[in-house]
Amino acid sequence: MELARTGRTVTVTPDMTVLDAVGAAGVEVLSSCRQGICGTCETTVLAGRPDHRDALLDDDERDAGDCMYICVSRSSDERLVLDL
Repeated sequence: MELARTGRTVTVTPDMTVLDAVGAAGVEVLSSCRQGICGTCETTVLAGRPDHRDALLDDDERDAGDCMYICVSRSSDERLVLDL
C-alpha cells in the first residue's frame, strides 16, 4: 500500500490491519472503536479498490471506493493508495 502524503510504502500482512501497518510505519491516524462502526479512522482512497468490512458505508458508497475505514477494511487490489 502507498501513502501519498508521506511518500511511504507499507506492507500489510494478513495478520494485521491497515491501521496497525500504517501506525507501525510511524503515521498516526485517529481511531476509536477498531471495529468499523464509529467512523473515526475514515481515510480517503486515491487509487485501488478497497475490500470494505465496516458497518458504516452503504452500497453506493462502497461502490464509489473513494474512502475506507482502515481499522477493519483491506484492499481488493495489490496496489492501494491512501491519502496519508
